[in-house]
Amino acid sequence: MSRRDFEAPVRNGVLRGWVAGAGRPVLLLHGGPGMSFTYMDEVADELVDGYEVATYQQRGLAPSSLDGPFDVATHVEDIAGVLDALGWDRTTLVGNSWGGHLALHAAVAMGDRLDGVLCIDPLGGVGDGGEKEFEAAMFARTPEDVREKAAALDARAMAGEGTPEDALESLRLVWPAYYADWTAPHEMPATMTLSLDAYARSFESLHEELPRLTSSLPSVTTPVGFLAGAGSPMPVTASTATAAAIPGAWTEIVEDAGHFIWLEQPGRIRAAVDRLHDA
Repeated sequence: MSRRDFEAPVRNGVLRGWVAGAGRPVLLLHGGPGMSFTYMDEVADELVDGYEVATYQQRGLAPSSLDGPFDVATHVEDIAGVLDALGWDRTTLVGNSWGGHLALHAAVAMGDRLDGVLCIDPLGGVGDGGEKEFEAAMFARTPEDVREKAAALDARAMAGEGTPEDALESLRLVWPAYYADWTAPHEMPATMTLSLDAYARSFESLHEELPRLTSSLPSVTTPVGFLAGAGSPMPVTASTATAAAIPGAWTEIVEDAGHFIWLEQPGRIRAAVDRLHDA
């Protein structure tokens, strides 16, 4: 796959990423927040034959600028900045987890620039988005000795007493819980990095903006689809309940798949993007 690097000037910095393929534009939004974007490379691999696919590192981690502000409004502005830098008037957004949640905010704020939105096992837009169930499931799936070590590392990091390395090790310990089968996970990418500031501040803003997002979902006119992993720690209701609030939105529940559907059920992301464009 031949990639072309790009830079997008944005407020307080620059975002960097790459673009590949040819066809209708598709922009990938990674999860986290504050997580490195490379874990979604296989999604791009599914789409480049027939689509022009771009992906970028959200602010907070290299190669993009490290500075905030880390709030939902700025993240949405950043999407527009990336589209401008690419010369794209319109695109389809494909987001996983937090990236799917961010795509919902974009559907509300900049629907005139979107051909469609695909949310892959996202944090939802109603209630608490499934956050409490997700957290409970992640720890319930993790063996007790591993769970206790991960929780201690995470608590240190979130209290400002730890390091990004502590948070990364905590994520590595619970990584298998993202998959439908704990005993057969894909390994966490060796390139994975984290920004504690981007994570904490973005989540704080996410919580503040959630009631406004919920009330705005019925106004969305962009075609929206959801893929929910039947074996994911994220509850399926995070997708189904959010889809029910958006006119014309649909949900596909993918059996034998967890949070990273494209790794356990290859081809499902491509089929869902095609479905959005065929509608």
